[in-house]
Amino acid sequence: MKGFGLVSRMITLAALLAVAAISPVHAQALPDAPGLGRAIAAQERHSDALLLNADIVGTGVGLTRGGEPAVMIFAARADVGGLPRSLDGVPVVVRVTGRISALSHKEGHSQGGGSGGGGGIDPTQRFERPVPIGVSTGNSTQCTSGTIGARVVDGLGNLYALSNNHVFALENGARIGDSIVQPGRFDTNCVVDLANDVVAVLDDYVEIVFSETAVNTVDAAIALTSGADLGTATPADGYGTPGSVTLPPAVGMAVQKYGRNSSLTRGEITAINATVRIDYIAGTATFVEQIVVESSGPFLKSGDSGSLLVAEDGFNSPVGLLFAGNRSGKFAVANDIENVLTSFGVTIDGQ
Repeated sequence: MKGFGLVSRMITLAALLAVAAISPVHAQALPDAPGLGRAIAAQERHSDALLLNADIVGTGVGLTRGGEPAVMIFAARADVGGLPRSLDGVPVVVRVTGRISALSHKEGHSQGGGSGGGGGIDPTQRFERPVPIGVSTGNSTQCTSGTIGARVVDGLGNLYALSNNHVFALENGARIGDSIVQPGRFDTNCVVDLANDVVAVLDDYVEIVFSETAVNTVDAAIALTSGADLGTATPADGYGTPGSVTLPPAVGMAVQKYGRNSSLTRGEITAINATVRIDYIAGTATFVEQIVVESSGPFLKSGDSGSLLVAEDGFNSPVGLLFAGNRSGKFAVANDIENVLTSFGVTIDGQ
């Protein structure tokens, strides 16, 4: 944690824990299929050894085509040899994903422009204040763009914009107090208008450890904002307002997101408890306790980093914070939202 607001949020966290005694809260996910716990145990026993292979980018726990719990192996290429067919009696499923990268948008990336949703709304444009969530944002000091995931609130009533470290804090390179703008500078031809585009100020971030052995759980940052600058709902062509109560991820869960590039997309959680190597400009970072989402079409594109992952459960219950994916966009990785919120002592400011 790098922000100057850590002490106040520690006090806030105590207040949140007191509230938790009378409020519904996110609970640790229980195995949602017979034998899933056994698959998690097998994955955790063998994951380190599997990741010694440079062509293995991650592991997780999901289901076979027949619905049997399985250890998932995510491979950078199709011709990786010597992979097991089972581990400790648990079947192994190999997914060829290619390399997995953080997905803010910067010069040199393909698929940079926003696609707009069914209502013809372009998430890369400048929005009237208060701006919606799910649209272009970035640190004013760099020509990049990512996505505002949600508005969050601490126990003192302070409001923050939530996104990724690599969107707001530039892979640990930003300074607390940096201006956060909407839209991100990539979407203004790298021009910065501090008089009109600032919506928040970087307040805190969780440092990313760039190592193939040390592990991370979240790629997240918050920026102090106000209700006059940031709203709680997506644009009109999105899913609306997220719920304030989180939901544990589960294999097979139908999910959706709204992001700066690809607007509203839908997918399915296909693996939980994932350990994944993520490529950044600064190097490679290993993440644990991650959520894997897959879809038949692109789910997460360059510039969609920071999007909030919500369940299609009628409440838009927050499940994760998206931050990475493969080249096709059909394979995406999200932090467990409860790990993110706990890191800052905040809750989703939603319905």
